[in-house]
Amino acid sequence: MATSQRPTVGFVGLGAMGFGMAANLVKEGYTVRGYDVFPKSIERFQQAGGIAAASLSNSASGCEYYICMVATALQAQAALFDSEDAIVPGKHPVCHSKGIQFTDPNYPIALPQGATLLLCSTVPSSYAHSFPSQLPSIGRSDIFFVDAPVSCSARRAANGTLSIMAGASDAALAKGKEILAVMSDTNKLYLVPGGIGQGSNMKMVHQVLAGIQILAASEAMGFAARLGLDPAQTYDAVVKSESNSWMFENRGQRMLEEKYSTHVESALTIILKDVGIITAMSRVHAFPTPLVTAAEQVYLQGLSAGFGPNDDSGMVRMYCPDPLNGASDKTSDDSQTAAAKMALVLSLLRYVHIAAAAEAIAYANSLNIDLAQFYELVCAAAGGSAMFSDRGARMIRGIVQSALGIKEAEGEVGTIDEAAGELSAVVQEAQNLKCPLYLGGAALNLFLLAKRRGLGGEPDTTVIGVWGP
Repeated sequence: MATSQRPTVGFVGLGAMGFGMAANLVKEGYTVRGYDVFPKSIERFQQAGGIAAASLSNSASGCEYYICMVATALQAQAALFDSEDAIVPGKHPVCHSKGIQFTDPNYPIALPQGATLLLCSTVPSSYAHSFPSQLPSIGRSDIFFVDAPVSCSARRAANGTLSIMAGASDAALAKGKEILAVMSDTNKLYLVPGGIGQGSNMKMVHQVLAGIQILAASEAMGFAARLGLDPAQTYDAVVKSESNSWMFENRGQRMLEEKYSTHVESALTIILKDVGIITAMSRVHAFPTPLVTAAEQVYLQGLSAGFGPNDDSGMVRMYCPDPLNGASDKTSDDSQTAAAKMALVLSLLRYVHIAAAAEAIAYANSLNIDLAQFYELVCAAAGGSAMFSDRGARMIRGIVQSALGIKEAEGEVGTIDEAAGELSAVVQEAQNLKCPLYLGGAALNLFLLAKRRGLGGEPDTTVIGVWGP
C-alpha cells in the first residue's frame, strides 16, 4: 500500500508506551495526529514525524482510526466523552445548554462518521462494556469500537511488536485489524472470542501472573539476601532452574544493578494500577484471588514508603532494606549449607509460580476466556514461567478432560503433600530470620487448603481444585 493511501490515525496518550506506538505508525507510513496533556510529549512526537494536535478534538479530525492509550479508565472517559473538547465527542455542558444534538449536521463532530475507535489502555472490562451503550446514547452508533489492551515494553511498542488482546464485534475487528497488525508482533495479535470486554479480561488475567511474579522476584532475592546468599549467584541459579520466570529474569537483573530511582523501566505505580483492576473486578465477580491480593497489599506498602515512582524491581527493599550486594555473607557457609539455602529459594519460587498459574487459570476459566489462547499468550509474554509452561498446560488439560469425565494420569510431578511440606520448611526458615514471605505464605495456605480437601496425595496441579469445579 502506498503511503498516500494509508488512513489517518488519531492518537491520545503519548507516554512511554503510547509514544512508541504512535511513532511506529508514523514510521510505517501513516499520518498520525497525536495529543497529550503534556506539551513536551507532543513536541517530542512532532520531532518523530507526527502531527502535533492542538486539542483533543483536533487530534480526531479527519481520522479513520483513533487510538486511546491514556493511563486509566477515568482519563479515557474524560478524553473520549466528557470533556468540552471530547474526541467522540462526549456529553459536555456547552452542547446541552444550547440544545445541540450530536446528530445535528451543523454540529462539527470530532471523530468522523464510521471511524474505528481502539481503546488500548488497560482498563476494567466493565468500562469496556460501557461503550455499546455510551456510543448510541450520543448518536454515535456509527463508530466501530475495539477493546484492545496491549502488553510488553516501550521498546516493543516502538518496534511494532506488542502483544495485543482484541475483543469486539466481527465487523469492528475486521475494520481494526489493519492497525492492530501494524502495532503487534506477527504471532502476538490475539483476536479474543466473546466480544467487547474479553480483550480487557484476557489482559487482566495475564496481569494476575505478572503482578504476582514481579513481587515473587523481589521476595526470592530478598529472602536469599537474608539467608546470606550472593545475589548474582542466586540470580544465575534461578535462571538455570525450573523456578525461573520472565519476570524474575528481567527484574532480577535490575535488582543486581540497584538503580531503582535513576533507571526506571516500569514504575511501581503501573503494576499497582493493574493489580488494583484485578482485585476490584474479583470483588465484582465474587472470585477469590489470594496471591494477587497479597501482592497488592505489599505494593501499597511500597507506595506508602515512597517507592511509587521507582522501578518496581525496587520492591526487594520490602524484604531486605540493605543493598543486596552488601547483605550477603560469602564466607560463612560450606558448599553443602549454601546449596541447602539455595534450594529453599528455588522451592519458594517454584510453588509460588504453581499457585499463581492455578489462580490465573481458574480466574480465566470463570470468565469464559479461551484457555488454549490464554496459555499461548502467557507462554509468549511477560507472565510466562517454566512452571506455567508445564503445570499450566496440565491444569488446562485437566479442566477440559474433567468436563468430559476423563481423568488423565499426570506423569512425573510432585504431590500436594510434597508442596506443602517444602513450602512449610521455607516459611519456617523465613520466620526464623524474621523475613516476610507474603506470597510464600499465601501459596502455602492454598496447598494446605488442598490437603484439607483430601488432595494431599494428588499431583500439585490439583491445587487449582481449591477454586472448585
